[in-house]
Amino acid sequence: MLDLDTPLKSVLGAKHASLLADELDLATVGDLLNHLPRRYHERGELTDLDGLVVGEIATVQARVTKVVKHKPRADWNTSNRRRESGRTEITVTDGRGELSLVFFNQQWRAKALTPGTTALFAGKVAEFRGRRQLIHPEVHMIDGPDPDDDAGDGRLGVAGGQLGELGVGVGGDDVAGERGDQASAVADFAGALVPIYPATAKLTSWKIARCLRLVLDSLGALTDPLPESVRSRHRLVGLARAYQLIHRPGTRGDVAVARTRLKWDEALVVQTALAQRRRRVELVATQPRPGRAGGLLDAFDASLPFALTDGQREVSETIAAELAKAVPMHRLLQGEVGSGKTVVAVRAMLLAVDSGGQAVLLAPTETLAAQHHRSLLRLLGDQARAGELGVSGPATRVALLTGSMPARARRDTLAAIADGSVGLVVGTHALLGAGVTFHDLALVVVDEQHRFGVEQRDELRSRGRRPPHLLVMTATPIPRTVAMTVFGDLEVSVLNQLPSGRSPISTFVVPAVNTVLMSRMWGRLREEVAAGHQAYVVCPRVGEGTAGAGDPAGTEEPAPPEPVESAQPGGQGPRDGGERVGATVAQTLPRLVADELAGLRVEGLHGRMPAAARDDVMTRFAAGEVDVLVATTVIEVGVDVPNATVMIILDSDWFGVSQLHQLRGRVGRGSAPGICLLQTCVDATAPAAERLRAVASTSDGAELALLDLAQRREGDVLGAAQSGGRRSLRLLELLRDEDLIRSAREEAGAIVAADPELQSLPALRRLLADALDETSAAFLEKG
Repeated sequence: MLDLDTPLKSVLGAKHASLLADELDLATVGDLLNHLPRRYHERGELTDLDGLVVGEIATVQARVTKVVKHKPRADWNTSNRRRESGRTEITVTDGRGELSLVFFNQQWRAKALTPGTTALFAGKVAEFRGRRQLIHPEVHMIDGPDPDDDAGDGRLGVAGGQLGELGVGVGGDDVAGERGDQASAVADFAGALVPIYPATAKLTSWKIARCLRLVLDSLGALTDPLPESVRSRHRLVGLARAYQLIHRPGTRGDVAVARTRLKWDEALVVQTALAQRRRRVELVATQPRPGRAGGLLDAFDASLPFALTDGQREVSETIAAELAKAVPMHRLLQGEVGSGKTVVAVRAMLLAVDSGGQAVLLAPTETLAAQHHRSLLRLLGDQARAGELGVSGPATRVALLTGSMPARARRDTLAAIADGSVGLVVGTHALLGAGVTFHDLALVVVDEQHRFGVEQRDELRSRGRRPPHLLVMTATPIPRTVAMTVFGDLEVSVLNQLPSGRSPISTFVVPAVNTVLMSRMWGRLREEVAAGHQAYVVCPRVGEGTAGAGDPAGTEEPAPPEPVESAQPGGQGPRDGGERVGATVAQTLPRLVADELAGLRVEGLHGRMPAAARDDVMTRFAAGEVDVLVATTVIEVGVDVPNATVMIILDSDWFGVSQLHQLRGRVGRGSAPGICLLQTCVDATAPAAERLRAVASTSDGAELALLDLAQRREGDVLGAAQSGGRRSLRLLELLRDEDLIRSAREEAGAIVAADPELQSLPALRRLLADALDETSAAFLEKG
C-alpha cells in the first residue's frame, strides 16, 4: 500500500514519473495527490469558450458542430509518391462561442469527431484571422471509443481500475499496456464529474487523472495530521477520504466536503506556526520601559495644541502597559489615513526615552524619513533640542540617518547614536548598516510595514542589548482574516476615528477621452490654488527608462496595466507598440508649466533626485512656497501638508486600490475639504474602471481593503512575498473562510499550549515542516 512519501516512479514507472517531475515538479504520491483539480465539468457540460486566453494551455469540453476536410494543393509534395492527406478543420461550440480545431494529415478525425459529438480537447490556444483555435489538440472522448486509442479495438469502455487489471504492480516498470491505461481513463472522465487539472502541453489533464487513478486505487491508510478531536468537533473527513472525494467526486457536495477538510490542513498549519511564534516571543525576556512622571511624555502631552481622540488615548494606554512588561511588545497599529498614528508612535517613543532607552522610527523612503524628522522637530519643539542654550525642562535629541548623508554628518550621527546622546533616531534602510550601533535600543517603530522585509526589521531589532519592543504601523486597511493569517503573531490595534477638524475627501473619476472634463479637471486645480491652497499631481513613472518612483530607499512603481484599446493614455504620453505608456514626471512637468498650469509655481519630486534637492522641494512645498507638486508615489505615505486640498492622479488605473486610498489621504488634512481626481484612459467597461469607481464611491478603507484583497489574491502568506504573485494557500480563501480561520486559530492555540513542540502529534509536526521550508520558517521566526 502506498503512503504520501512513496516515489511516483515505483507506482507509475520511470517514463510517467519523469514526465510528472519535469513538467509539474511532482515526485511523490503526496505531491500528486496535492495537485488538485482546477475545476470540474459535469458530464455533457460545455466549457465557456469566451474565457480562453491566447497562449495558454487549455482543456475544454465542447460539442462538435461542423467538420470540413480541406484537400491538399496540387503542387504539394510532388517529389514524394505518397500524397499528403490535407487539413481537417473541426468547429466546436459551447452554445455561444466557437473554437476551431485544426488537424494536419489526419483525415480520419472526421469519422471519429462527427457533428453532435462531445469530447475533451487540450492544447495551446492560438489565434488565426481573429478566430481562436487549437492546432493538433489531444482528444479524449466522453462517450464511445477514444480517437487517440492506439489499440483501436474499441475496448476503452472496459471498467478497469485495479492495478492488477492494468498490468501494473508497485515497483513495476512503466505503466504496462497503453491499452489498459487508456481503458482506465474512461472511468475517470465519463463519470458524474470530470476533474480538470492544471496541465502542460506534454501532460494533459486526463493523463494526470490516469496517474491519479493508479495512486488512489492503491492508497493505504494515511496518518492524519489533524488530531481526531479536531476532526470530530468540526465534522471533518479523514485525509485519505478527502483525497478520494476531491479527485473522484460523485457530486459537487463531495468536492465541498473534501475542500473543507483540506482547507483545515492549510489553516491549521499557518495558525500553529504563528501560535508557536507567539509562545516563543512570550518566553523572551527584555527590559521593561515603564517611563517616568514629569518626563518627556508628560511635557509633550501638555504642549499638544489638540486633544487626543478616544482611540489614540486607548491605544496609547495599551502600548504603555506592554512597554512596562518584561516581555517584548509585538503590536500592529492599523489606522485609516489621517487617523493620527504618528502621534501615538511619538508618545510610545518618548516613553521609551523616559525609561532610559532609545527609539527608532524606520521609514521606507528618504523622503518620508526626512518628513518624519521634520514632524518630530516641529511636534517636540524645545524637547528635541537637548544641550542647546535656552532649553529648560526634559529634552532629547532627534537624529536623521539616511544613505545619502554626507560622510562627516553620517560619522557624527553614528557617534551620537552609539554614545546615547541621541534619544530618537529616524532613518531608512541605512539604519540596518553594519556600522550602526545603539547605546540602548528600547523600541523599534516601523512605518508602513509592507515596504519592509521581515529580515530588515529583524536586523534592526538585533541591535539592542535585549530584544527591543516592536510597534508596526500601517495605513493600509487589513481585513480581519489577513490580520489573523499574515500577522497572527502580532497583537492588533485599530485607529478608526479621525481627529476633530479633519475634512472629508471627495473623489471623482475623469475619463481622458472627455475633453470637457479634462479641461475642468485642470481648472478645478487652478481654482484651489487661487483660493490659497496647494495641489499634488501624481504620475506613475519618473521618466522614460526609469524604474518608477526610484527612491534609493525602496519604493517601486506600480506594475503597468494590461494594454487597452483607448484614447491617448493619461492625456500625456505616447503609445509604444500598442501598449500603454504611463504618465511620467519628466514629460508631465514641463508640459503643465507651459500649458495647463502656466503661471503657477510648479515643482517636481521623485526618488531619483538627489536627497538635498528632494528635501528642499518638500520643505518649500510644506512652507507654501510651491503651488503644485508633480510627484511620483514618494508622497504616498507620511507627507503632511494641511494646506494641500486637491490631488490629480494621472493614469490612475496603474495603481491598486489600497495605493489610491493612501495617495488621496495626502489631501484634506486641514480644515478645507479635499478633492481627488482619478484621471484614466481605460474604457468605462474595463475592470480597471470598475476599480476606480469603487475607490471614488467610498472612503471606507475596510471596504476597499476587501476589494483589494479580492483582486490581488492572498499571496504567499508563509513567506515574504505577499503581493499575490504566488500562493502557498491552494484552497484557503482569506475573504470567504473567516470562520474557519478563526476556529483554526483557536485550535492551534490550544494545541501549542498543551504541546508546544507537537511531540504527541508527529503527523502535524511533519505537515508543518513540509509547509514551512527554510525560508518560510525563518520568515515566521523573525516575525
